[in-house]
Amino acid sequence: MSTPKGNRMIWKLTPDIIKKSADELMSKTKAAYNGVGALSPDAVTYNNVVKVLADNDCEYEVKRNNLTFLQLVSPEKELRDASVEIDKKLSEFDVEMSMRQDVYDALVAFEKKIPSEESTESRRYVERMIKIGRRNGLHLSTEKQQMIKEIKKRMSDLCIDFSKNLNEENTVLTFTVEELVGLPVDFLKSLEKNEDGKLKVTLKYPHYFPCMKKVRNPETRKKLETAFNSRYPRCLHPNTSILEELVELRSQNANILGFPTHADFILEMRMAKDPKNVKTFLVDLAQKLRPLQSQEVKVFLNYKQEECEKYGYEFDGKINWWDLRYYMTIAEECQYEVDSNLLKEYFPIEVVTVGLLNIYQELLNLKFTQVKDAEVWHPEVTLYGVEDKESSNLLGYFYLDLHPREGKFGHAACFGLQPGCLQSDGTRQISVAAMLANFTKSTKDRPALLSHDEVKTYFHEFGHVMHEICSQAEFSLFRGTNVEVDFLEAPSQMLENWCWEKEPLRRMSKHYKTGEPIPDDLLEKLIKSRIANAGMFNLRKILLGMFDQTIHTNSKADTAKLFSELSEKYLGFTSTEGTNMPASFGHLAAGYDAQFYGYLWSEVFCMDMFYTRFKKEGIMSPKVGGDYRRCILQPGASKVRHFKRCTLVYQTLMFSKTQVKMHAPVHKI
Repeated sequence: MSTPKGNRMIWKLTPDIIKKSADELMSKTKAAYNGVGALSPDAVTYNNVVKVLADNDCEYEVKRNNLTFLQLVSPEKELRDASVEIDKKLSEFDVEMSMRQDVYDALVAFEKKIPSEESTESRRYVERMIKIGRRNGLHLSTEKQQMIKEIKKRMSDLCIDFSKNLNEENTVLTFTVEELVGLPVDFLKSLEKNEDGKLKVTLKYPHYFPCMKKVRNPETRKKLETAFNSRYPRCLHPNTSILEELVELRSQNANILGFPTHADFILEMRMAKDPKNVKTFLVDLAQKLRPLQSQEVKVFLNYKQEECEKYGYEFDGKINWWDLRYYMTIAEECQYEVDSNLLKEYFPIEVVTVGLLNIYQELLNLKFTQVKDAEVWHPEVTLYGVEDKESSNLLGYFYLDLHPREGKFGHAACFGLQPGCLQSDGTRQISVAAMLANFTKSTKDRPALLSHDEVKTYFHEFGHVMHEICSQAEFSLFRGTNVEVDFLEAPSQMLENWCWEKEPLRRMSKHYKTGEPIPDDLLEKLIKSRIANAGMFNLRKILLGMFDQTIHTNSKADTAKLFSELSEKYLGFTSTEGTNMPASFGHLAAGYDAQFYGYLWSEVFCMDMFYTRFKKEGIMSPKVGGDYRRCILQPGASKVRHFKRCTLVYQTLMFSKTQVKMHAPVHKI
């Protein structure tokens, strides 16, 4: 196995090595903090405060990520469990280090004597570290600091447990072929059988979503949706309790720090600034989408009544959670004549991957090279090196881990593993990132075929990978995706537009049997279908955002009851009995608390970037791609000038009375 230059990730680990490495890491970090904390106010300098802390950040993040990432990806349960255990231990250690009064005092003392020639990013680092210190209560009494410390440690453990429960969930349901009627024959053939000859269906994405979109039998869909939104026994009760305790703890922490709610505490550091702005944004957008949603629901009900009469199912006169994706799919296929099963045949994953990588290389002036025989955590994982095409400088590496397996992270996401930043010797540490997904696997009869939604997911998450790799911040604190969370999704959402344009679609598609390109008529229908179900699609996002904001502007929450009430308010139907979708809403325990609105908020900025530059000057324009890389990806979180621009765009677009007219024809708002 090769060791790529500059990639410090090591995957041949054992539980004992993980434990020993974590102990060594904590010991080294504590020594660095002790040195800074021992300084007198007169003795503080850039080199003995800022540089020591920044160098430690750079080293610590690499080794910590290496140890804790395994809980998401390792095929060995023993390693996943060891990684979870060490994550909890390191998280407690993180809390201890983040609340070092002596280190905070050294930073405050240094801020008063920052030389005028100090770099802007250095100033920003010091200001941000002091701000974080105050948000940890280091300006408060020792008694209050101790309360905050205990709360933070408990919250950290709860979040890790919440995610572990989701990752380890392995429910399997069984159905007869008749119960799965509507699914393609090839999909049915790919399913395993139990001893009674029934077909096994898991709750992993490649099984669940095709079933919810295509299975005709409403009872089958109801069983699947009930199971998916409860994930019993690993998630429903344990994660409901965890989430509701987190709500209380987050509220308590905010109150101690002088904030009325957890949302106020979080949003102080975000573009939105306060819950009132977020609520206004979501409510205003929901009102504009209501007429569109009403029309869509009427269409869904007409299709449902026709199907019930045709196949002898009982018509209850309403849309339920288990009906939603099914009738959205029917509406899209009937109104826009898009055959989703036929369309998938043009997106074999190998073709999509090659096309996607070529598009990103051309757009951002990069060169990707697969690293053969690289050490990885699973045989299906691939590793690529990234160079700047002009200078041939190595910028970093990315891993692709694209298919589901037991115990693996169940969503799609990018993880920064090694931050791009300056090292202690003044040289630059390159970035390393990993993209995890759960796309359909190949079978003996056919290659892995992606739905168009999966192609968009691929494009989106790889956009985050590029944000990590192309970042050139000095400090790991400001690398890549460490931008404000309500801007975080904008760069990747912007790149989803390439999945709705003819040239990119042709470049990453061909029929898996014939090699033929997507026919022009099918391509035209696909592009026109972009506005299908836009009302319901976006009101579901608003529902999730409002749920997130509501629980985090209160001190307690009955999450199942609240979610059902908000579901009825925004979608028109309550939750399915026996479910609690928030118990499997991983974002709420993974850093998006009080920030899920950011997915919609950042879409305004993504569309502004796309339409003001790429659409006008060429979606494959190397000049615009270069500007995008230089102005958006490269600074990471080290500069704020683009956030000011986005705030202006938000004010002029999102609250415009013509906003829906401006964007509905081209994007699901």
